[in-house]
Amino acid sequence: MTLTEEIVLRKLGRADYLPTWQAMREFTRARSEATPDELWLVEHPPVYTLGQGARPVVVANGIPVVRTDRGGEVTYHGPGQVVLYALVDLARRDIKVKRFVALLEEVVIELVGPRAARRAGAPGVYVDGAKIAALGIRVARGRAYHGLALNVDMDLAPFSAIDPCGYPGLAVTQTRSLGIAGSPAELGERLAAILVRRLGDA
Repeated sequence: MTLTEEIVLRKLGRADYLPTWQAMREFTRARSEATPDELWLVEHPPVYTLGQGARPVVVANGIPVVRTDRGGEVTYHGPGQVVLYALVDLARRDIKVKRFVALLEEVVIELVGPRAARRAGAPGVYVDGAKIAALGIRVARGRAYHGLALNVDMDLAPFSAIDPCGYPGLAVTQTRSLGIAGSPAELGERLAAILVRRLGDA
């Protein structure tokens, strides 16, 4: 654990999705106006998560499916992908929800470079039409949790069992395929540093 500009960075390593989600909810419920914001970096074992707007899915590959309380559709988490959970008091920072979503996208775009872009009506970050980062948040009493998932160096095959983020046939990619050096842990720390800086500028 480190404290950077009053933002706590927690490196959780590899951790199951359900207890991590439960911990985020508990942290958000218990925090006060004085609680520092936290960024959590984690890799999850294979799991599909369904956002609030997602239809039920059936997969035949044995990977568990969990319905969660974030925004968005269905996505896949697995080893080789870094997840950055941003537990940020938006009300205290006077950041609107749409601006925060855009901010998270900007963090990924800065890391990936000029080939990365947004896609109208589909939160996340894309490179040449392929999704490299998924995004979904939940805001309770002005405080955000959940965050973004960046594909770094992973088996992308499980994405083919779903319509990623609700889009049939949506291609996915990862930083390794783009020649961006760095492990999930290393790129996660870079994402966190960019987000800390941008929150300071917001």
